[in-house]
Amino acid sequence: MKAPVRTTVRTTVNTPTSTTVFATVRTALRSALTSMLPLPRRGGSAAVALLPLTERVPAMAAPCRMHPAVYAIEAAVIDWARRTGLRADPGVGFHRMAGRAFAEFDAAAAALFAQWLTWLFHLDDELDEGSCRLDVFDGMLRGAAGHPLEAAFADLWRVTSARMSDRWRSRFAVGLQRQHDACRTEADNRAAGRMPTLEEYPALRRGTVGPYLYDLVEPCLRVEVPGWVHDGEPWRRLVDACSDVTAWCNDVASRPKERGDVHNFVVLAMRQLGLGEREATAWVLDRIAERCQDMQEAARRLPLADLAPKAARDVSKVACAYLAAPRAHLDWLLESQRYA
Repeated sequence: MKAPVRTTVRTTVNTPTSTTVFATVRTALRSALTSMLPLPRRGGSAAVALLPLTERVPAMAAPCRMHPAVYAIEAAVIDWARRTGLRADPGVGFHRMAGRAFAEFDAAAAALFAQWLTWLFHLDDELDEGSCRLDVFDGMLRGAAGHPLEAAFADLWRVTSARMSDRWRSRFAVGLQRQHDACRTEADNRAAGRMPTLEEYPALRRGTVGPYLYDLVEPCLRVEVPGWVHDGEPWRRLVDACSDVTAWCNDVASRPKERGDVHNFVVLAMRQLGLGEREATAWVLDRIAERCQDMQEAARRLPLADLAPKAARDVSKVACAYLAAPRAHLDWLLESQRYA
């Protein structure tokens, strides 16, 4: 009779040596994957470099649903733009970004937000390339309406602010002033040949992207988040993270268009970390993925249980629009002709 065969099960222990080997392999894999990051074809969109985020960030894995009334939203934006003297290029498609971000809400909400996006990007172009530059900001802050941007702002402000409290109006005005100050800082940097540091840039970019953009979700949805929720740490973290994700994705997509302007996260990473374009883009994608996780964590910490049922629903609506924004923005960047 044969003796039973004994099987020895070996357990792998993470010794310092095995941990070091694992880290080395992980670094090598990341380096190899970084070299495979897609770069835009000549005439193509630089936004393709953002596609790895769909594999890394669960909230960005699947495309957003499009609003069923997207063509009516487009018509409303075109009509408004013509009436106020702005351009409404169908190939840019701000109505499609709004249609995705507000897919679960009524068409009026998406149309109003798309009109604000149209105005905001015209303002961005004026600040970058126009003859008025910061003068148009000064005009808006004074309530002027001579420039098309001033007239369009006055029209949007009349419609948007009518249903909102003085507290909300004050917060919006502070955000507009923040954008003015941030754009002034960028202009001063260019004049002095100064480059912001990687540590300085996120706060500066939150200013130039338009802090009030996130306040606009409330009037579009016809709700108002309680002041104490706005002032709380979870809400501030949610808004800041959403702003960073949107702005940094835009930096990746717009880098070729900006012709070497140092106010771009990819360009700063290239110059200050000594990285090539692919490596710098991968570094920015790592930061974006981290901020997406910060968004999710901040949303989970919102004090919904401390609110009355209607207020909790209103806060949830606004938060859900923020959480949908990164993928809605990505889909728009991939299809829009703005950065092609």
